[in-house]
Amino acid sequence: MNKKVSLGVTISAMAIVCALTFIVTSFISLQRFNTKVQAVKEKAEKYSRLEALDTYVREHFYQSELDEEQLMNGILKGYMAGLDDPYSVYMTAEEYDAIKLRDAGKQVGIGITVTQTDEGYAKIIEVQEGSPAENGGLKVEDIIVAVEGKDMLETGYAESIDSIRGESGTKVKLTVRRNEKNMDFSITREEFEMKTIKSELLNGHIGYIRISGFRENTDEQFQTAMDDLIANGADALLFDVRNNGGGTLTSLESMLDPLLPEGVIATATYQNGESETIVSSDAVETALPMAILVNGKSASAAELFSASLRDFKGAKLIGTQTYGKGVMQTLAPMPDGGGLNLTVATYQTTKSECYHGVGLEPDQIVEAGEDTDIYAIDPDTDPQLAAGIAALTPKTEE
Repeated sequence: MNKKVSLGVTISAMAIVCALTFIVTSFISLQRFNTKVQAVKEKAEKYSRLEALDTYVREHFYQSELDEEQLMNGILKGYMAGLDDPYSVYMTAEEYDAIKLRDAGKQVGIGITVTQTDEGYAKIIEVQEGSPAENGGLKVEDIIVAVEGKDMLETGYAESIDSIRGESGTKVKLTVRRNEKNMDFSITREEFEMKTIKSELLNGHIGYIRISGFRENTDEQFQTAMDDLIANGADALLFDVRNNGGGTLTSLESMLDPLLPEGVIATATYQNGESETIVSSDAVETALPMAILVNGKSASAAELFSASLRDFKGAKLIGTQTYGKGVMQTLAPMPDGGGLNLTVATYQTTKSECYHGVGLEPDQIVEAGEDTDIYAIDPDTDPQLAAGIAALTPKTEE
């Protein structure tokens, strides 16, 4: 028996559906509106606190003239400091340009690495190849005792070192103590390419490669060094990432690719829980045995480099516990010309846990000696380097 539904019933049903749809939609919209209103109220409260502070300072601060740009930079830096993340920072336009230049593998300055002596002076422990310092005659072991004629002990170490920095094309006068004699040098600060790879054939068969940072030009320097070492008879590779604070992931991936087997090597995990491949490798890999020298200043990309070689090639880590930075930052420009370095994800290899806040424990713990100079490449005074050489030396040669 066929039942017919009247037109009136159909219209009534449609009206009810429309009413329900309107009510549900209105409810959802109201919730979203209330959420937005609440967010606006919270932001207004925050800005009103800042406005109250600003008003009081301007009325009572003992100086009538305020540096508005410096105040704004301080506010922005303070906001980022509130994240309680040492890697997330706001940078002024000058600072942002300097970071971009560094990541590109370039530097403005004279090109030296120093350490503070017991007296409080600056001992040069590295002179960058092709840098103004090298061209100007400065050498490793030189002791800087004065900058612009002012004794470092009177000026203070940090302030003296800061005064060595400066814009390209400007000069800095350094008084250097060498062989118990003081000598004056006038060095012109310049922009120059950073050499982040240093290599040497040790014991006739171990290819030693020190990586001081991962910059956009490091991978090319790395490949050149590795090709030269293998061509000259290297049958093992010893990588040194001690005091390497990290760098760019693109450079890291390019360096790991020819060393590791095919597949996904490392992934990053973001705020929303999504994962992304950040390091992968093709089918071409290096069959040579490998070891890595690490210490407490091996961080970030240097740790991921080490963890990847250990997880996928069985490379031994030799030295001391690494720093423990397993978070990734994104560098972003801001409308005012400054920049933001923001931590956006954690990362790890696909075979081990994230080492953030923990570091990597070496397979062989070897402490550095009191007089160890890791830049000297001397196994007689560097027990960690000596241990790395021993790990890659066949037993018959020992």
